[in-house]
Amino acid sequence: MTELAKTFEPGPIEAKWYQHWEKGGLFRPERPDAQAYTIVNPPPNVTGSLHIGHALDNTLQDIMIRYERLRGKDALWVVGVDHAGIATQMVVERQMEAKQDKRTNYSREDFIKKVWEWKEESGGTITGQLRRLGCSMDWSREQFTMDPHFSKAVLKVFVDLYNDGLIYRDKRLVNWDVKLKTAISDLEVETIEMKGGFWHFKYPLADGVKTSEGKDYLEVATTRPETMLADMAVAVHPEDERFASVVGKMIDHPITGRKIPVVADEHADPELGSGCVKITPGHDFNDFDVGKRAGMEPAKMLNMLDGNGDVCQTEDGLVPDEFIGLHRFKKNGVDGARELVVTRMKELGLLIPHVDKDGEEHDAEPRTIQTPFGDRGGVVIEPWLTDQWYVDAEKLAVQPIEAVKNGDVEIVPKSWEKTFFNWMENIQPWCVSRQLWWGHQIPAWYDADGKAYVAMSEEEAQAQAGEGVALKRDEDVLDTWFSSGLWPFATLGWPNQTDLLAKHYPNDLLVSGFDILFFWDARMMMMGRQLTGENPWPKLYLHGLVRAADGQKMSKSKGNVVDPLGLIDQYGADALRFFMAAMESQGRDIKMDDKRVEGYRNFGTKIWNAARFLQANGIGGSDTISAPSATKPVNRWIIGEVVETLARLEKAFEELRFDGMADAIYRFAWGTFCDWYLELIKGDIDDETKAVAAWAFDQILVMLHPFMPFITEELWSAMGERDYDLIVAKWPEPKADVDAEAKAGIDWTIALISEVRALRAELNIPWSSRLTLHPLDGGATDGAEALDRMGKAEWGAEMKTAPSGSAQIVVAGKSYAVPLADAIDLDAERARLAKAAEAAEKEVKSLEGRLNNPNFVERAKPEAVEKAKADHQARSEEATRLRAALERLG
Repeated sequence: MTELAKTFEPGPIEAKWYQHWEKGGLFRPERPDAQAYTIVNPPPNVTGSLHIGHALDNTLQDIMIRYERLRGKDALWVVGVDHAGIATQMVVERQMEAKQDKRTNYSREDFIKKVWEWKEESGGTITGQLRRLGCSMDWSREQFTMDPHFSKAVLKVFVDLYNDGLIYRDKRLVNWDVKLKTAISDLEVETIEMKGGFWHFKYPLADGVKTSEGKDYLEVATTRPETMLADMAVAVHPEDERFASVVGKMIDHPITGRKIPVVADEHADPELGSGCVKITPGHDFNDFDVGKRAGMEPAKMLNMLDGNGDVCQTEDGLVPDEFIGLHRFKKNGVDGARELVVTRMKELGLLIPHVDKDGEEHDAEPRTIQTPFGDRGGVVIEPWLTDQWYVDAEKLAVQPIEAVKNGDVEIVPKSWEKTFFNWMENIQPWCVSRQLWWGHQIPAWYDADGKAYVAMSEEEAQAQAGEGVALKRDEDVLDTWFSSGLWPFATLGWPNQTDLLAKHYPNDLLVSGFDILFFWDARMMMMGRQLTGENPWPKLYLHGLVRAADGQKMSKSKGNVVDPLGLIDQYGADALRFFMAAMESQGRDIKMDDKRVEGYRNFGTKIWNAARFLQANGIGGSDTISAPSATKPVNRWIIGEVVETLARLEKAFEELRFDGMADAIYRFAWGTFCDWYLELIKGDIDDETKAVAAWAFDQILVMLHPFMPFITEELWSAMGERDYDLIVAKWPEPKADVDAEAKAGIDWTIALISEVRALRAELNIPWSSRLTLHPLDGGATDGAEALDRMGKAEWGAEMKTAPSGSAQIVVAGKSYAVPLADAIDLDAERARLAKAAEAAEKEVKSLEGRLNNPNFVERAKPEAVEKAKADHQARSEEATRLRAALERLG
């Protein structure tokens, strides 16, 4: 044995053991004949650093991989990082800007070299941080989505999907970031509430047409006046009788002079605004769909903005010259297209002013508008009509939908299935092209007429086009979600049929945040079924978000982001990991609670001190996997408790209930073993007890290892010479049963001592006062030694009735009288309890009044209401406890 330090210090232990594990190749020991178990980590961005969501996601994965490794499987946790096209290009460009340099000063090839240089120097931050968390990944096979073998797989997928008619080029609306000059995915769009306006304009009807109300115009309301320059219609609801007579008629557009039709479409809400909606299909996703339903071809929809968000001429040439070149909004103090449109409409007498409650007129009605921003560019996203590459996601979604419906893929928790089906059954084409330099360049070449030739190489494309045909390669790159969709199999060597692929694909489980269910999880399902014919995994576990202590979503702007590395520095990785597991309840978000993390640090200290107690009594590591033979009830009892804990733990693993796993091992290790077994055996530790105690503690270390790997490995090593490290030990196999007789006897003793201790606590009975327990109805009087040592009490003669001035306790349905006249001042104690109970009840009543007040519940901050509810529950429980204690005294 190695003598343990008096104080448990996580830092040095964590650094030592992680280096030992990785250097020894213990994250994936050689087990060629063992059953495979495979998970892949959601590849973090190469630019990223560990945030609290990563800490949760990777902790849950590490728990599963360590568990299956202990069960003897060939456990492979695939690790790697994503090239993160936009994020990485931005990082490098910012560094260049700091040196008064910019990307366009270089050729594409030279700029990409600079990105690779940055990646080699600074792109490994998060992988080092994952190591600090204790993630037992197979670093020897670390992957990168721009590795040569991975890039080859990406290009092959694009070419194959194109040849199968599942990738095509089309003109559609995209989320356009005018700062980054690229299309971005929905995931990269952040909706923010902004103060804006709702302008009401008159759109004159053409050819003398009037509405049923006799008006020669339609009143149109909009939050984006600048897009009027590309209006192509006005929509009204088909059942809105006010406008039935003008459907199909024309409008003289007041700014451009363009004649546009009035169309009937359910998108127009009769209850919203005037009931008339201007339709600008080139700059609004809803309008795009309305335009298509009205028979407009996307290729003929008007675009009034260039990639910078500046006004350009539409194809019909009807945008007035004074607008050309203006930015869409006010910029650097100069009015933009929005301001000029409003000015001109006002001059034409076509602006309908908003009259406020004081009778004052304003150009627009104030509105709070849900506004889309690029999460990296930081500017308002512009829906922009442009040519892009698309994947036919609707066809690719068919097989994943079937897989979930027939149970081939299980989503845990099941409540997410409805959301999955709703999204997949209404899926839109997937835009996969990005206007960047860093990434997988699209393998398409164009001739002078714009015809595309898709191939693995320029030579193959040239062969398709024919000799002498000049070709130019598409400058766009692929969306990073496209390449990461291949992660479960391309990381294993696909499209080559490797031994690794044959053994480890399909994977066994995917652990993912629900927020990337569609952006990553569903796309892996689509790619997996299409390209390999198999589902990428049979089970998908979706966890929630880690929120701030008050329940709010964490964000840098709110200043409530929690740094997991800071928590590791303060409490240790084991404590943070156990917190994540204990708080992870299927379908719920986690509220961050530093005190709980600190509590699990104390749990580590409890286990540490238990090991020191064992060492002090000559107890080291066990030499048996099966339970030792035992005759003493306390030893037969603890063996049975191990058996029951193991069953609960394995059931929780099977059901992926991480909180249940943590609860099972926590209750056994802290409560059953440390608080009771070690106390019960004190003073009577013979050879049998040493063997059983050593074995039981070993079982704790093995069962706790997936959750708290560092402290358990340290204690495993310190308890004696071992033939192998804990990380590759054998999962418990007690080969024993629960001894019902021993369990009943020890459980009765524990209940007895617990009641005595509770009595002391409730009535402020000092430990210097010895208590006497008198059976009232023939109750047992066993466990005298434990009662004396752990409760400072003794048995007295049986009584028929409890004497005056005594309290009563009940154990296993039998009552015991405890005379208290010699232990406490009964009158003073009654007075103290009564006063405390009255105070608690008064506060309960006050809190009830507050919670029953609609003004408080509806107007107070949510966190204030939650605190009041929690206080009410706590004080109610306290009042009940005090009244019960008072009743004990009679």
